[in-house]
Amino acid sequence: MFKNILIPIVDDMVTPKIMKKISDLALTDGASITLAYISDPRAPFVYTRKASDYKISDANHKKACEHHAADLFLRASKLIDKGVKVKIHHELNTIVYEGILEASKKSKADAIMMASHKRTGLKGVFMGSDTHAVITHSKLPVVVI
Repeated sequence: MFKNILIPIVDDMVTPKIMKKISDLALTDGASITLAYISDPRAPFVYTRKASDYKISDANHKKACEHHAADLFLRASKLIDKGVKVKIHHELNTIVYEGILEASKKSKADAIMMASHKRTGLKGVFMGSDTHAVITHSKLPVVVI
């Protein structure tokens, strides 16, 4: 059915239960998995007494993002069956859902499988849903777990 499944990961969504389900499906289909992590390329201001007192450099921010992504990739990879080929993709994009869609193109994925925070009510209104945006804008099948 699928040959290359893109899985966008974040800290709180890399769970054994979710990864086991996706891993089992990939193993059954003989599909590979591409783990994707999306980082904001803009270095944040770290506020002290004045915003201009201290700022993380873009280079240091990028290194920190790469280190964090590598840690998540390692943790997620350990949750995937050894018989499944795993690739990784770290994307820098200020808009998460656009980063996910770009990662799906670059990795030549034929499906996206992702978890949802299930935000409803005011949280859903103010924080939005990257999962919903991916579903709305993707040309690929999107499976929400």
